[in-house]
Amino acid sequence: MALRNHSTVTEFVFTGLSTDPHTEDLLFVLFLVIYLLTLMGNLVMLLVIRADSRLHTPMYFFLGNLSFLDLCFSSVTLPKLLEDLLSEKKTISLGGCMAQVFFVFITAGTEAFLLSVMAYDRYAAICHPLLYGQLMSNQLCVRLLLTSWGLASLNSVVIVLLAINLDFCEAQTIHHYICELPSLFPLSCSDTSNNINILICSTLLHGLATFLPIFISYARIISTILSISSTTGRNKAFSTCSSHLIAVILFFGSGLVRYLMPTSGSSLDLLASLQYSVVTPMLNPLIYSLKNKDVKTALKRMLEKYL
Repeated sequence: MALRNHSTVTEFVFTGLSTDPHTEDLLFVLFLVIYLLTLMGNLVMLLVIRADSRLHTPMYFFLGNLSFLDLCFSSVTLPKLLEDLLSEKKTISLGGCMAQVFFVFITAGTEAFLLSVMAYDRYAAICHPLLYGQLMSNQLCVRLLLTSWGLASLNSVVIVLLAINLDFCEAQTIHHYICELPSLFPLSCSDTSNNINILICSTLLHGLATFLPIFISYARIISTILSISSTTGRNKAFSTCSSHLIAVILFFGSGLVRYLMPTSGSSLDLLASLQYSVVTPMLNPLIYSLKNKDVKTALKRMLEKYL
């Protein structure tokens, strides 16, 4: 991947999350704990789903892949953040910045598609329980997963091409803690109007392609749940969807705010990025395990077996 030769800037400097050394020390401990919890939680989910044959179903196939994506996603941003919190000067090379842009988009983009696929899985399970095995065959699950990776990869290539075509002349300071395309636009000495429009269109298309199936699936799910006569049946049906709904709200809410709102360099930009790239990958295994009896039972069986 060749970078533009007429960019005179070879590295960028992050402003980070704080300029106070004592605050940075506290933040390092906080984010180290978050990263370790993210690794442990998602690895445990992967191990439990793989070890327990009762969880070898489409729902847990996608949930296992979601845990793998959260591991990758958090590892794209958090190790560099932890390093910078201990460094006096927070720098990243131009090539490293472009690589971070690419991997943030491919992991986050794939996760968005996967959440959409998981909504369809819940629709098939609740609205067509007798046909669930036919609707969600193993072959279809694998194809949906590969399609998610493929579409996210295509979108990531488009985004990186936008970043590579930017010229950087003098400004080096990124008012953020990671390389995100909206934070790079203000530093460019070239005309970024077309790039910004393409990014907004790409984000809207990606958002609609992933959020619209979720909305349609849950509209039909809610209609089906309300038609169930027994309160127990309604509660059971809703409990299978509530974890996924929470994950969708956390991820899409902060992600769309970050990429559709104008970049201001304010704390809102930082909070939105921290939400979708740091907090959500940590919370997902907790959300799905604490609200899922099958996962808790499988975890208990695994602990009893090995301990």
